[in-house]
Amino acid sequence: MLSAANVTMRFGQKTLFENVSVKFNEGCRYGLIGANGAGKSTFMKILTGELAPTFGEIAVDQDKQIGYLKQDHYEFDEFPIIDVVCMGNEKLWSLHKEREYLYSKADLTPEEDDRANDIEELFGDAGGYTMEADAAKLLVGLGIPEDKHFEPLSSLTGGFKLRVLLAQVLFFNPDILLLDEPTNHLDIASIDWLCGFLCNHKGTLIVISHNRYFLNQVCTHIADLDYQEIRQFTGNYDEFMTANAIALENIRRENQKKEERIADLKEFINRFGANASKARQATSRQKELDKIQLQEIKPSSRVSPYIRFNTELRLGTKVIEAEAVAKEYDVKLFKDFKFTAGPEERIAIIGTNGVGKTTLLKILTGMIEPDNGNVILGETVKISYFPQDAAEILNMEDKAIDWLARFSPEEGMSETELRSFMGKMLFSGDSVYKQVKVLSGGEKARLIIAKMMLESGNVLVLDEPTNHLDLESIEALNYALTLYKNTILFVSHDREFISSLATRIIEIDNGKITDFPGTLAEFEDMKKSRAKKK
Repeated sequence: MLSAANVTMRFGQKTLFENVSVKFNEGCRYGLIGANGAGKSTFMKILTGELAPTFGEIAVDQDKQIGYLKQDHYEFDEFPIIDVVCMGNEKLWSLHKEREYLYSKADLTPEEDDRANDIEELFGDAGGYTMEADAAKLLVGLGIPEDKHFEPLSSLTGGFKLRVLLAQVLFFNPDILLLDEPTNHLDIASIDWLCGFLCNHKGTLIVISHNRYFLNQVCTHIADLDYQEIRQFTGNYDEFMTANAIALENIRRENQKKEERIADLKEFINRFGANASKARQATSRQKELDKIQLQEIKPSSRVSPYIRFNTELRLGTKVIEAEAVAKEYDVKLFKDFKFTAGPEERIAIIGTNGVGKTTLLKILTGMIEPDNGNVILGETVKISYFPQDAAEILNMEDKAIDWLARFSPEEGMSETELRSFMGKMLFSGDSVYKQVKVLSGGEKARLIIAKMMLESGNVLVLDEPTNHLDLESIEALNYALTLYKNTILFVSHDREFISSLATRIIEIDNGKITDFPGTLAEFEDMKKSRAKKK
């Protein structure tokens, strides 16, 4: 249905991928994965025709249409929702705008009058007379009520905004659906909805995502962009990772056997090569040695940062105490919330977008004041904080190394020590001297994690830390947090991240807070059980 033949993409001296030849088949759902900077979004733009490759070509089966959801979810914020959907059919929307312009004029020239007549026919043939009704039907089916259809897209929260943008992509019924990071900034409920929606999609799907749960639920195949090439695997993300690890281990074992055999052959040849009675055997072994080929293991672009959190101050038995906490802005977020956090608890704050998760996190850690109630932090508490918005704590004009140096221990760290430390967080060579403002989202996130490691806080507070990290960095952070023995308080929409960490769940829902002592799976089982009893 959609294929790439010998596609190469270079930017200056940098080659992202070379001679890529892959085919994406009808009815299959592909997860396009790879390290940050490997070229996933670039490859997707090449598939859509938005970018031209350096070499190679893209082929789409005749009469097959491509729908593309870009990474930028804010491009259409100021447009009415119904118009955003209609824009999905560019040809029809262009006719609609030209038709509106001509009809808005008091007098038409003869040429404009002829054009108006032509447009009327073209507009009708393209489905223009039912355009808004068709868009409205699609929106209602995706859970956007009719009374919202003429409001600006910015009036919706992230999960519902994504549904509108999906409606835009689906408006002209594409056979091939390309989605670039569709789960960014979505809450758990919206991600679950999207998983179900895409699993029922009948065409070809290619999706870029760093959300492991999403990839496992949706994908039937993985397209792995690594070693400047794309390799396809049948199965979801976890199945790919298992198969990939086994394949690499088999290559290493086979190479080890060959290296041992090479050593034996060389030893025999060196010992007996000059011995006339052993000459035939030495020659035979030399021929065997010449035939042995070690299988090349290319250096992967998929690298993981080394993350470990240490503490200096010991926590007391009571870490955070909150009594009758309340907060409201335009609406009431929550009230009369009582809370006590002890050492070694890993507490996840969850809920749909806009319910006040970040606000509650900041109140419980003393960053903002509640409207009512009190919050008391333990005497030995030292908080280390990861904000949802990196700009909240980063100085964009600083060099990365200079900003990080402010958080080095009291005895200080030399530039060499800082560079070595930053190397563990994948800042290599002169990248440590980049200005913060030119860093990618993933680099900013890793810089803040490096700051947290240097701080040695005994309470870790993280607000959606996985948003800009690639899969390898997410897994490294996830593992480091499982090793951390003190209190962790975090907001996340990453189901896998929450499931592997949380020992306690706080859910905010329509101004009510549920404080549940257990894992995410246990919390969801409890909710299902309660729902059945109603």
